[in-house]
Amino acid sequence: MSIEKILSSAPVVPVVVIDNLEDAAPLAQALYNGGLKALEITLRTPVAAQAVKIMKETVPDAYVGTGTVVDRATFEASVAAGADFMVSPGVNDELLALAKESDIPFLPGAATPSEVMNLASHGFKYLKFFPAEAAGGAAMLKSIGGPLPQITFCPTGGITLESAPKYLALSNVICVGGTWMLDKQLIANKDWQAIEALAKQASEVK
Repeated sequence: MSIEKILSSAPVVPVVVIDNLEDAAPLAQALYNGGLKALEITLRTPVAAQAVKIMKETVPDAYVGTGTVVDRATFEASVAAGADFMVSPGVNDELLALAKESDIPFLPGAATPSEVMNLASHGFKYLKFFPAEAAGGAAMLKSIGGPLPQITFCPTGGITLESAPKYLALSNVICVGGTWMLDKQLIANKDWQAIEALAKQASEVK
């Protein structure tokens, strides 16, 4: 399995924060039914790693990965959870070494040309551009694409349903990461049908 295949499964990768484990299965089902095939579960809550296992069992045909992979502990937690892929907001030497030793597809984060060049020198062709909106948005990515056309991005951070198309229109963008289909109130109300409708809307963004 390649990171390219995972990222090309849908135009949007939902960036999911799981606070309550009981939400994991119905939320995964709603997102998948809506057409979002790659789910990034951020390791920001105590139940996140367990949620990955539950989601993988619930939607075995989806790609269930981990986000906020920032050190050895979160990397190893991702491996133990059976993550299909891992995403980091940035990288350090320890993470790079771990990623090279692992067979699990890894999407490292970068925000500047220097960071992009460094990761390219380590053989990474697909990167997370983060924090997308704060780091210059679609205009920044278009500019980076000039001298570094061989790198393809999944921009994440502050992207909305309205702004997603301008990123997806760029030749160096394969998909975007977003949270707008994960309305906290809808999740609290367990309105999975509404979440599925938002996911479907996101899966059809061009």
